[in-house]
Amino acid sequence: MAAILQLSQYCTFKMDSISTLITEQGQPVTSSFFGEQLFARVTSTVMSRIFRAVIMGPPGSGKGTISERIAHTFGIQHLSSGDFLRENIAAKTEAGILAKTYIKKGLLVPDHVMTRLLLPRLEEIARHSWLLDGFPRTLAQAQALNSACELDVVISLNVPFETLKERLRHRWIHPASGRVYNLIFNPPLVTGIDDITGEPLIQHEDDKPEALVARLRHYKDVAKPVINLYKSKGILHMFSDTDTNHIWPHISSLLSAKIPAPRSSAQSTPTH
Repeated sequence: MAAILQLSQYCTFKMDSISTLITEQGQPVTSSFFGEQLFARVTSTVMSRIFRAVIMGPPGSGKGTISERIAHTFGIQHLSSGDFLRENIAAKTEAGILAKTYIKKGLLVPDHVMTRLLLPRLEEIARHSWLLDGFPRTLAQAQALNSACELDVVISLNVPFETLKERLRHRWIHPASGRVYNLIFNPPLVTGIDDITGEPLIQHEDDKPEALVARLRHYKDVAKPVINLYKSKGILHMFSDTDTNHIWPHISSLLSAKIPAPRSSAQSTPTH
């Protein structure tokens, strides 16, 4: 029997909101019609195809590089909160306009605006596996995500301060797209110029060494309760090293045990 689980809100798979299955003839029948074992088997089959993960780490820790490798190796979507932010601002959505007012003032986008941007997007792709990068950053964001989704894995990258400082010192960004270059690992074809648009690259003030200490201290303060939350749920996995290529095999091994890989492991060089 071909059965499809109907998902009712966001990406949550909590069974109290799921009560209808579809038969091969297209006629809806309530789950009580089936034996408990059949319902559990159908539920397990559908859910086993869906994987949800979050990647965390301080600025310069290599989240983007690792995320791209995971997406390529395991065939899941890489969702960047920064990309969503830029897309909504460019599209002049209500949430995007609101976010822009904070950014123009040099302020962090508040929790309620970020969740307003991200959660509807997750609802749209409720039947797809994904890796979320850059969200949640705070405990309030993590709690909002937890109310909508059951995460399978949270990856936390732990990179020494001196390594972060060196990486960020060489990092340049194309502000309109969020493309990141590193003068050591993946320099632009022309120094200071974006490869695709030909527009100038910038270096964020808070990427400079004098601002980095305060930025990392802020990250640790904000991330600590988020890390503790996921640790208490038993889904946190921490990886420590100075080299992305050394961290990657351990992450790949972890995920290989949890999701099937449609392709061979990525062999790309680090970009952070």
